[in-house]
Amino acid sequence: MNLQELQEFVFNFQRVSIAEMKLYLQIDNQTLNPMLDSLVEKGVVQKSLTTEECKTCQKCETEEIEFYEWVSSIE
Repeated sequence: MNLQELQEFVFNFQRVSIAEMKLYLQIDNQTLNPMLDSLVEKGVVQKSLTTEECKTCQKCETEEIEFYEWVSSIE
């Protein structure tokens, strides 16, 4: 798992949750958070301003239902 893979994942889906990124990329928060911070600093993704509530089991940690969205083009 590297930064390029995360960038492509967010680009391909445009808007993804922490839980989706962790599941798809098979990484934990300690690995994911610095990578997301890097993409935010580069200006290619941003934390989504909208909030969504899960309509299923309600067992997700609050941080896992945070969403990030693509805001730039891949160069």
